[in-house]
Amino acid sequence: MTSSSEHLEPTERLSTVRALARLYPFAKPVIGRLVMGAVSALLASLLALSIPLVLEVLVQGPIAAGASGVDRAQLVWGAAIILVLGLLEAVMVWLRRWFVLAPSTKVEYDLRTSFYERLQRLPVSFHDRWQSGQLLSRMMQDISMLRRWMAFGIVLLVVNLLTILVGMGLLFRWHWALGVTFLVVCAPLWYAGYRFEKTYGTLARQSQDQAGDLATSVEESVHGIRVLKAFGRGKHALQKFTRQAETLRETELSKARAVGWIWFWLVLLPEIAFALCLGVGIVLQQLGQLSIAELVAFFAMATVLRWPMESIGFLFSFLLDARTASDRIFEVFDEENTITDPAAPVTLGASRGALAFEGVHFRYQDAADTERDLLDGIDLALIPGETMALVGLTGSGKTTLTTLPARLYDVTGGRVTVDGVDVRDLTLKELRTHVGMAFEDSTLFSQSVRENVLLGREDLAVGSDEAEAVLREALAVAQAGFVDELPHGVDTIIGEEGLSLSGGQRQRLALARAIAARPAVLVLDDPLSALDVDTEALVEDALREVMAETTTLVIAHRPSTVMLADRVALLEEGRVTAVGTHAELLRSSEHYRHVISSLEDAEAEENTRMRRTEVNL
Repeated sequence: MTSSSEHLEPTERLSTVRALARLYPFAKPVIGRLVMGAVSALLASLLALSIPLVLEVLVQGPIAAGASGVDRAQLVWGAAIILVLGLLEAVMVWLRRWFVLAPSTKVEYDLRTSFYERLQRLPVSFHDRWQSGQLLSRMMQDISMLRRWMAFGIVLLVVNLLTILVGMGLLFRWHWALGVTFLVVCAPLWYAGYRFEKTYGTLARQSQDQAGDLATSVEESVHGIRVLKAFGRGKHALQKFTRQAETLRETELSKARAVGWIWFWLVLLPEIAFALCLGVGIVLQQLGQLSIAELVAFFAMATVLRWPMESIGFLFSFLLDARTASDRIFEVFDEENTITDPAAPVTLGASRGALAFEGVHFRYQDAADTERDLLDGIDLALIPGETMALVGLTGSGKTTLTTLPARLYDVTGGRVTVDGVDVRDLTLKELRTHVGMAFEDSTLFSQSVRENVLLGREDLAVGSDEAEAVLREALAVAQAGFVDELPHGVDTIIGEEGLSLSGGQRQRLALARAIAARPAVLVLDDPLSALDVDTEALVEDALREVMAETTTLVIAHRPSTVMLADRVALLEEGRVTAVGTHAELLRSSEHYRHVISSLEDAEAEENTRMRRTEVNL
């Protein structure tokens, strides 16, 4: 697996504006309300900028007249106008939040569901290469960051920049020298912002990638807690986690230093500008070119501009964080989906279950050009209702071969057919109703037993008599009657990945799930490896009845599994070197006898281990 830092997708080469513009299709339905939010925020800023203009009139009028000539009515009206302007500003701020909060959560919802749907559609090869923690951090942290940026960051960044431009223009209203002084002193902020973007953009990407790696470590440790405890490796896992956490901490500190550096200039330069403008204003007032009222109004306006100027650093860092989040999300959206529905799909209807491999070659994407194909010209045909066992030494390609009928991977040469139709000519939905699978590694979901077993039967109404009949039949074949002893029977939530169950119980439920799907072709990847000898015998007897009506391809790691098969295919270095009954191959193939002998030795060792476990219990 690889971390996202190794995936340099097209989004990395886009400018910040163009990278964030890729969010437009998600924001388009709510763009009107987002614009209204921005308008409300801009009106709030303009109202704040108008207050210094009212102050100028008050200072120049009734206040400048002195105590004897004060027009109290004018003061009251002036104060009332300032109060109304302040209240209107508050209303506009409230409207801004009201306009943008619901739309931003809608964008977040659409992004998250689209992202999850994309993960479901991408091929298994994609998930082989990507860490689950990286995908989880994108799904949760990055999408949430984009929601906050849409609701808060982009609106305030645009509005505050416009406020600064309008305010700077108004500063020239009183005297050009004051405006030029303020502008010249603050001009270096643009260079500081440029330097900040270069540094912070890199650090933001590192931080979010490292957070994904850290999430992967947590997930692996939680899922593998039994292994860590069994081997006493908790301290080792903690040390690895600590190193990763320390790396992330250093990156976050570097980000904080970069933000602190930009804040230093954002605070310092306006203060220097204030001091210089005060000096210039005093000189101008003494020369009679500026009145006291105009000087007061100028500094009131400069004070209003202080928050927009100081906020630019934070909002700019927020912008870069959002850009990085957008890059990371679209890296997944940009991944090519190599396993898709055909442009002109074929429909099988009721499948007979004839399965064939015709000149099949397969190699993984990252395989070196000098390596031979993992599957190197497989020719194998199963007639409807036949059970075929695959046997071979480790690395011969058995498991890889079983992933091809359901298109978990696509062949790189040749073709796989069901009833004579290339599986690539069927829609994935139809194909996977005809082909069912049970894996050696039994993955269950945090749902009820019923939902796990009937996962592949969306055609059955929940709670219907037919659904109950299918459920009970599948559980009976898989010898999974233990479910009735669970606290709530088949409605018991079995917990994350079924880890509350034993390995044999999980495997029986996974087998029941494959049986309940009632496919025409059933692919079994050593589905009985975790069962004891007695339970395995019961399951095999029940499976014979199921297999009589189903074409079955089963990987055999035990001689007893081979006995289930009508014929056996021997795989050797990615090729089928012999096909026949068990007895025929024992007579004709020395390599087959070697493989069966290896399986018998492994089974004997496993039986001895299980007997010792029973004695200890």
